[in-house]
Amino acid sequence: MTTSELVTPQHLARKAIIYIRPSTPPQVLTNHESLYLPCALRQRALQLGWRDDDSDVIDTDLGLTAVEASHRAGFKELVTRVTLGQVGIILSIAVTRLSRNLTDWYPLLDLCGFKSCLIANRDGV
Repeated sequence: MTTSELVTPQHLARKAIIYIRPSTPPQVLTNHESLYLPCALRQRALQLGWRDDDSDVIDTDLGLTAVEASHRAGFKELVTRVTLGQVGIILSIAVTRLSRNLTDWYPLLDLCGFKSCLIANRDGV
C-alpha cells in the first residue's frame, strides 16, 4: 500500500472523488487512456487508504473545456460536495483537468484548504 502522511482518518471518513474530464469530444473518442483513468485513479485512492465503496467518479464534464467552470455541471457538483464537507480527497490525472482558469482554480484551492480536502494525482498528494 502506497500511503501519504498527509492522509488522516478525517480524510478517510469522507469520500474520494475521482474527477475525469477530457477536453474535447474527439479526445473522448480517440484518447483511449481516458477509459482507463477512473480505474487507475480508483486504484490510487485504494493505495492511499480509501475503501472501494468510498470512491465516487464524476465524469459528467466529458468533452468540455476547463477554460471556464460555469458550464461544467461536474465541476459544480465537486465544489458543492467539498463545500458540504463530504470530500476527503479529489483525484484527477492532472490539476489542469480541474481548471485552466485561475478564477475557478484559486477558490477551489481555498475551499479545499478550509474544508481539509486533499488534491492528488497518480504521483502525489
